[in-house]
Amino acid sequence: MDLILLGKAVILGVVEGLTEFLPISSTGHLILVGDLLNFNDDRGKAFEVIIQFGAILAVCWEYREKLWKVVSSVSTSSVSRRFVFNLMIASIPAMSLALIFGKYIKAVLFSPIPVASAFIAGAFVIFWAEHRQKKIMTSKDHIQSIDDLSPLDALKVGIAQCAALIPGTSRSGATIIGGMLFGLPRAVATEFSFFLAIPVIGGATAYELLKLWKSPISLSGEFSMAIVVGFIAAFISAFICVRWLIHYVASHTFIAFAWYRIAFGVIVLISAYSGLVAWSH
Repeated sequence: MDLILLGKAVILGVVEGLTEFLPISSTGHLILVGDLLNFNDDRGKAFEVIIQFGAILAVCWEYREKLWKVVSSVSTSSVSRRFVFNLMIASIPAMSLALIFGKYIKAVLFSPIPVASAFIAGAFVIFWAEHRQKKIMTSKDHIQSIDDLSPLDALKVGIAQCAALIPGTSRSGATIIGGMLFGLPRAVATEFSFFLAIPVIGGATAYELLKLWKSPISLSGEFSMAIVVGFIAAFISAFICVRWLIHYVASHTFIAFAWYRIAFGVIVLISAYSGLVAWSH
């Protein structure tokens, strides 16, 4: 048993779970931590995508009552049908662009320096969104929950999600902050981001599994065990994070995350250009 590999799996699983639903980019953190752990080859990249599904299952468990209600009433309830339709149309833009430009993005932007730059740029978008939040809320006062969202609201959030194709931007950050910029209440934008992760990341995981099945990457017992360990670590840490974030957004802004993004990005850039860390390029 490769204990070092399992240790890396635990670390990356915890990183994935803690960052997937915060506006600080799970992909960016996984790229950077994977680089530090020397687990950034093809196996490492496949591993990072697959364990994201552990975080998605945490959302499914936290919102199991809502999801079951939707599934059991979709044929009879217009509210449930609109909820499903909203998730579908919000998923299409980013998933379509990922299929078209995914390989190019991974080849050019999946490295520490572009990620760090995106971290810093995203912070200023958060500052801007929070500054505008009170001014633009007046047009969306009728939206009190995700069931009040219109298909147009969902499409706008889906378009905002496209920015997350740039690693370091953050899928949750793009959808939450994008929703806020379009006038959605912070709590509603956050909850919709949770649900939107299910089809988007679920689809990405299924696609990666298909590629892995057809690829020459070895699915050895040790690597398979590492995936299981990382999956479990991602589930547990994501479950804790989701519950915490639900309570946090009720009385806090995302300004603290913006400062974190700046600090994190600056540290990576300084370490790279000073030669302190030999980041890959």
